[in-house]
Amino acid sequence: MSLPTFEDVLAASERIHPYVHRTPILTSSLLDSWLTPEEMEREGAGHRIFFKVECLQRTGAFKLRGATNVLAWLKENDRLPEHIVANSSGNHAQAIAYAASLFDIPATIFTTASVSRVKAAATEYYGAELALFDTRTQADDAVQEAAGQPGVLWIPPFNHSQIIAGQGTAALEALQDLKQVDGVFTPVGGGGLISGTLLASRELCPDAQVIGAEPLIANDAANSLRQGRIVRLDGSPQTLADGAATPAVGDLTFPFLQQLDGFYEVEEAQIAYWTQWLQHLLKIHVEPTSAMSMAAVVGWLQEQDSPSTTLVILSGGNIDQQRMQQIWAEDYLDQPPIL
Repeated sequence: MSLPTFEDVLAASERIHPYVHRTPILTSSLLDSWLTPEEMEREGAGHRIFFKVECLQRTGAFKLRGATNVLAWLKENDRLPEHIVANSSGNHAQAIAYAASLFDIPATIFTTASVSRVKAAATEYYGAELALFDTRTQADDAVQEAAGQPGVLWIPPFNHSQIIAGQGTAALEALQDLKQVDGVFTPVGGGGLISGTLLASRELCPDAQVIGAEPLIANDAANSLRQGRIVRLDGSPQTLADGAATPAVGDLTFPFLQQLDGFYEVEEAQIAYWTQWLQHLLKIHVEPTSAMSMAAVVGWLQEQDSPSTTLVILSGGNIDQQRMQQIWAEDYLDQPPIL
């Protein structure tokens, strides 16, 4: 499969328009003030952070964009399958289940027994069947075997040109609204979101830097970039940012990762810290994977000498009780953000 282009992102935007929300953009003047150095404030200027809120998307995450785009694209080409299978830690599972229901196609999701209960329940509610395995590798092997059956189509979570194009529509919408930004930030799991974001950003805002963030304890993408080849994780990392715990990036997404302007590895305490603060400041439900990008924003802003405008793609907002307890095991709200 060839690498997608900006034209593919535009086509995806038209294709999925009837099925997805054009999500809002939020700001926090208090956060902007906290993250602006005093010398900038004295001159009447400051940093501005805009949040594209995909946690308010149908199914609660950006993943619906890619899943819907694939199926709508297949329908355009008279290639809809009899059955869909997918492997996912949660948000892609919900997206496939929901999108499959839109096109009246049965779906089976292969995942681990440790999948978020909230995400698992929603996946089943949308009509898909869950197949649970002990490890992500076992689930990945099983989905490939299932995909070999007649009439069955496997839709991967990120390594598909139409998935990447669909995910890029979030940044496309945001940049159409904002016109000009200096930096664009997304979390990185398999790389589908940031790959689509890079396509949209390079076309609509070519001077903006595009920057990724992933958990330090699940840093396969960072290791891949350092070594110049795709590197897989050993085992299943127990990171709060479960949406970024993929074993490896894809052969389609890796070339886009290599074009990024920056990449940050984020410690677990910082993931919990920013999840708490974004929920408090924006008054919305934010996944740890989404909030992780703020650690990269702060690191990047510390290197800027002039007022900068940043766009953060808040990728999702699906959190179960167990994860929420882990996030709030320590209260970070007595430590306001500073640059």
